Amino acid sequence: MSQALIAALQNPALYPHPVDGFKVIETHISWVILTGRHAYKMKKPVDFGFLDFTTLSARKHFCEEELRLNQRMAPALYLQVLPVTGSIEAPSIDGDGEPIEYLLQMSEFPQSQLLAEVQARGELGDAHIDALAEQIARFHMEIPQVPTGHPLNSADAIVAPMRQNFEQIRPLLNEPGDLQQLDALMDWTETSIARLQPLLEARCQGGFIRECHGDLHLGNATLIDDKVVLFDCIEFNEPFRLIDIASDAAFLAMDLEDRGLKCQARRFINGWLEHTGDYAALELLNLYKAYRALVRAKISLFRLHQEQDPVQRRVVLRQYRSYANLAESYSAIPSRFLAITHGVSAVGKSGVALRLVEALGALRLRSDIERKRLFGAQATTAVGQLDRGIYDAASTEATYRRLHEIAERALNAGFSVVIDATYLKQQPRQAAWQVAEATGVPFMIIDCHAPDAVIAEWLSQRQAQGGDPSDATLEVIESQQRNREPLTDDERLLARRVDTLDASSLDELVAAIRTKLPGL
Repeated sequence: MSQALIAALQNPALYPHPVDGFKVIETHISWVILTGRHAYKMKKPVDFGFLDFTTLSARKHFCEEELRLNQRMAPALYLQVLPVTGSIEAPSIDGDGEPIEYLLQMSEFPQSQLLAEVQARGELGDAHIDALAEQIARFHMEIPQVPTGHPLNSADAIVAPMRQNFEQIRPLLNEPGDLQQLDALMDWTETSIARLQPLLEARCQGGFIRECHGDLHLGNATLIDDKVVLFDCIEFNEPFRLIDIASDAAFLAMDLEDRGLKCQARRFINGWLEHTGDYAALELLNLYKAYRALVRAKISLFRLHQEQDPVQRRVVLRQYRSYANLAESYSAIPSRFLAITHGVSAVGKSGVALRLVEALGALRLRSDIERKRLFGAQATTAVGQLDRGIYDAASTEATYRRLHEIAERALNAGFSVVIDATYLKQQPRQAAWQVAEATGVPFMIIDCHAPDAVIAEWLSQRQAQGGDPSDATLEVIESQQRNREPLTDDERLLARRVDTLDASSLDELVAAIRTKLPGL
C-alpha cells in the first residue's frame, strides 16, 4: 500500500506549488518526497520495538510531534502536517474526506548543504563549530525540564540504555577479541556508573534532564542562508529524547571525533561549556561519549546480520570495531596539566588558550565569562573602571575563586585546564599553583607578550566587532601595566614566554607541553 501511495504522490498536479521534479529518499522508518521547493515526509507503517508506526493514528501523532519538536530549532524548515485523502490510486493532499495517510511538509534545502557534506568537502570551519556550540547551548538552556518524579528523570533511567547496549551487542559478536573488548568496556561502564551515582542523581534533581534533540550529529545539521540549522530530532521515543543535556552534547562531540575532527570536538565542547556554565557535567562526558559510540557500534552490528555479501559484511564489522575502539578510548587515563595565562587585556591570551583547547584537549576557563556569570554585566556608568561594580576587589577575588573551583573539578574529571585571565597579581597566581599541587598535575604560567601598538590595535578591532565578554579599555590596560606585580623567581621557573603575534611561538609552546606530557 505505502509504496503504491508514494508512487501516486509523484504527480505535480497534487501540489499547490510548482514542482521541479521528484526524488524519493527512503530510510528504514520513512519516505521523503522532494519536489524542489518543499519536501513531504511520510512515516512507514513499521514496528521496531523502539518505535511503532503501525497505526494511522500513531503516524499522525508522530508527524505532529516531529513538527512540534523541530520547530523549536528550525521553525522555517518545518511547516505543517497535511492529511492525504482520497484513495491510494487517486490521492489528494489536504483535501476533503477521511485521511488515509499524513505528510509532514518541510521546506526543501540542497543536500549538499548538510554539514556532513560540508565536512566531507573539507569546508567545515571554526565558525560552524562555534555556531553549533552557541545554538545547542542556548537550546539546552531554554527547553523544558523533565519534572521530578517522572520515570525518565532518574539515575536508573540514565544508565538503563548504557546497559542495554551490552545486552544487545553481545549475542551479535563471535570473535574472542571483540568479546574481550566488550567485557572490558562493560566493566569500565559499571565502575563509572557506581563512581558517578551521586552526580547522576544530582543531575536529575538539578533540572538537567530535559526534552533534548536526541540525535545531534553533522547529518542532522545544515546551512540555510549561511546559518547553521539543526533538524530531525527524535520524536518517536521519549527515552531517547528526555535525557541529560550533557548526553545530548556528547553525541555531537563523539560524531566529530569519529570523523577524525578531534580539534573541532574539543572546540565544540569548550564552547558549549562556556555558554552553559555546566561544568558539573565534565565528569560525565567520557561516559556519555562512550555510550553514544556504542549505540553507533550496535547499529552497525544490526546491519551486519542483515547483510549477506561477504565484502559488505567486512566493511560493516570494520565500522563496528571503529566505534568500539572510539568508545574504548574514552576509558583511557589521560595526562593532565594546569596552565594560567599572564598578561594584560587584549594581549592575545584567549587565542593562546583556545589553541591549547584544540591541540591538547585542554578546557579553557575565561575570567570575563565567569565574572559575568557570577555578577551579571557591568553597569554602563562603571564601564572601564577597575575598582567599581563587578570589577571591585571582592568581585575579582570571587571570580578567581570560582575559576579555581572549576579548574579543580575539571582536573579531577581528567581534563587539562588553561585559565584565561590576566593573573597580574601574585595572590591569584599562587592560588592557582596550589590547585595544581592539590590535584597532582604540572603547573605552567603562559607569559603572553605583544607590542603595545598591536595590543591597542587588537583592542580597537575587538571593540568594533562587539560580542567579546571583556570590558577592558585602553585606560584599563594602561592601569594594568602600571600596577602589575612581576613574576617572582619561583614563578619564572614555571613560566614560558609566548609572543602572541608570532604563530611559531605558540607552536613551540604546544610542542614543549607535548614533550613533557607525551600522553596528550
